[in-house]
Amino acid sequence: MESTDVRQARIDLHQQPFMVFWEVTRACDLVCRHCRAEAQPWRHPAELSLSEALRVLDDFAPARPLLVLTGGDCFKRADLEDIARAAVERRIPVAVSPSPTPLVTQERLARLYEIGVRVASLSLDGASPATFDAFRGVPGTFETALRIWAWFRAIGYKVQINTTVTRFNVRELPAIARMVMERGAMTWSLFFLVRTGRGRTLRDLSAQAYEDVMHWLYDVGHWISAKTTEGHHFKRVVLQRRACEVEGRPWRSTLPTGRLYEYLAEQWAALQPGPPRERILRPPMHVNSGHGILFIDHVGSVYPSGFLPIPCGNVRVTPPLTIYREHPLFRRLRQPETWRSRCGRCEFRHVCGGSRSRAYALRGSPFAADPRCTYRPGRPPVERRVHAEVP
Repeated sequence: MESTDVRQARIDLHQQPFMVFWEVTRACDLVCRHCRAEAQPWRHPAELSLSEALRVLDDFAPARPLLVLTGGDCFKRADLEDIARAAVERRIPVAVSPSPTPLVTQERLARLYEIGVRVASLSLDGASPATFDAFRGVPGTFETALRIWAWFRAIGYKVQINTTVTRFNVRELPAIARMVMERGAMTWSLFFLVRTGRGRTLRDLSAQAYEDVMHWLYDVGHWISAKTTEGHHFKRVVLQRRACEVEGRPWRSTLPTGRLYEYLAEQWAALQPGPPRERILRPPMHVNSGHGILFIDHVGSVYPSGFLPIPCGNVRVTPPLTIYREHPLFRRLRQPETWRSRCGRCEFRHVCGGSRSRAYALRGSPFAADPRCTYRPGRPPVERRVHAEVP
């Protein structure tokens, strides 16, 4: 097993984030069932102004994190291009994450590309209009998403497709993966539900179902580049599966899966995706809430992530990099050995750490164990080999 099975950032994540998510507005015309922000159609009067946004970009300029302009729907801001241009001028890499609505036009996407935006993400939470439109709350959204996806590809964007996984759509994952493979995308990211905002009403998967989906995603990763968001123990699954491959051990004799894995694997095989590559295409990266990740909301409040709603300051008062480096919550999130929980004792804590957002949502503490992880620290036999490889 190689250290590249879980990638480590080449920067000091105690000093600067790898990725910044900036909710430039909370306004959005969709009514998504999982929305962490409970977005509204209208922009908030206290949103950060363009001049305030420029000051934030000045603070990030020395660090140059990947900046994701999101929302709500970032296309609700008429000055989105101005923010993107200012970031590019400061040599900050920029990505946009619009909602699939008619506000996204080919002309506006082309302008952003000309400015220097090269990466875009798009949500696809179902393989059919019936599922996707019901999830997003507006008829016609599925067709709009496919049209935007085609524009992204035609213009030249690197595209990430995001899929939020719930009981509502989990059985459509193989069909969505096939769409990703056929239509083309840089990465497919599975967002594992954090029950916050409107998502509090959704039925989550069980811990075993999480495990099943992650093992299936490892399989699919031999065909397409795949990763997880708020599914941090996917990194543990990757290390375990690679250890089995290196040792020549049948992984299913050591890492049991359930009926959901059987269903997903059968459906994927039935789609005849073609021969797999020898190794997964995208080794996961070790970042987590407050550890490589920083989130800024529409009024300037700073959080360890968009799914961990504990405010740690405001950019109108304190530069965001200062909050990232010095706030006690951020600092402790980067010290998993201090957590008095199963995740804090786990041998994989320095490459996984579990979802701090889900721990907070379901257990009331960002340092609690991730309730959707089945692993218990110290399990033999493959884990002992893996532990020796974890940095």
